[in-house]
Amino acid sequence: MKRHFEILDGLRGTVAVAVVIFHIFEWLFPDYTYNPLRHAYLAVDFFFMLSGFVIGYAYDDRWQSMKITEFLRTRLIRLHPLVLLGVLIGVAGYWFDPFAGSGQNTGVWRMLFGIAAGILMLPSPALPKRYDETHSLNGPHWSLTMEYFINIVYAFAGPRMSKKTLIIVVLLSGIGLAASAIAHGSLQGGWGWSTFWMAPVRVTFPFFMGLLLYRMNFRINIKNAYLITSILLLALFAAPSFNANGLYEAFSVIVFFPLIVAIGAGSRVEGYTASVCSFSGKISYPIYVIHYPFIYIYGHWLYKTDHSTSVIIIVSISLAVFFIFLAWLSMRFYDEPVRAWLNAYVKKFKK
Repeated sequence: MKRHFEILDGLRGTVAVAVVIFHIFEWLFPDYTYNPLRHAYLAVDFFFMLSGFVIGYAYDDRWQSMKITEFLRTRLIRLHPLVLLGVLIGVAGYWFDPFAGSGQNTGVWRMLFGIAAGILMLPSPALPKRYDETHSLNGPHWSLTMEYFINIVYAFAGPRMSKKTLIIVVLLSGIGLAASAIAHGSLQGGWGWSTFWMAPVRVTFPFFMGLLLYRMNFRINIKNAYLITSILLLALFAAPSFNANGLYEAFSVIVFFPLIVAIGAGSRVEGYTASVCSFSGKISYPIYVIHYPFIYIYGHWLYKTDHSTSVIIIVSISLAVFFIFLAWLSMRFYDEPVRAWLNAYVKKFKK
């Protein structure tokens, strides 16, 4: 039986919660320089690196007996049930947002097109009052589109990549990521049409870096690894904005993230900390997928009328707790049962 990387699960939860807090702060501090977690959008790049490592670990040794269609079906079953739930919540949030006013009125056909694109994980024209977003029913779905894209690339090219080829891909994509970050001034992009070109840039390096870390067996064993790496990630997210902000963020992704993944993969955890890591890992994907439609409503509530600081704090904290609870409900009573049913159906169909 293959080893399970509990610390990597825990770190996935750490960065997922950091993204949620960042998105809440985003409405309170529209200027990112004042956001306490101003670099937390880099969590997406960290997700991609974890994905590369875990997919290599889970599938690299199975390609002699596994077809590409089987791999893609497995990934679809793993990812898509929550994608559908995220689209459903996004539609409900868009139509029934009590604070949006008439700004979100849109035609039925335009909404149906947005729903169809969301279900198929395709970018579509932004709906009214959704700014420049490529996935305007649920903004973070842009990164899942990139996850699907890079999974397809891995299925067709990854198994045949030698270590030398993989190193070249990592080096070239790392140069591309650094150049893009420096030119753009940050890695905050890919989610909107004006910066959609950054989406494949942001996924390519971290995914193949994660895959390289697995294939090179680059692992570091330290004590208290989960606590130390979580603190390091949060420190990277909370660092000040720099004049060379793009360089800092590129350096974080290219140097610090591989180090953190290597520590998470090479260290062990047990007892209460292992339980925390397990729970964090389980809710990380659902909390990432389902939280953002509520963030739109929160933002519209925030700007609809004046609120005291104490009310904003109470609502913000309550919202974060609600997201964790809703993520657990979604995982326990929807995602896990649906995936179990789909896997059983596929197994029965194959017989």
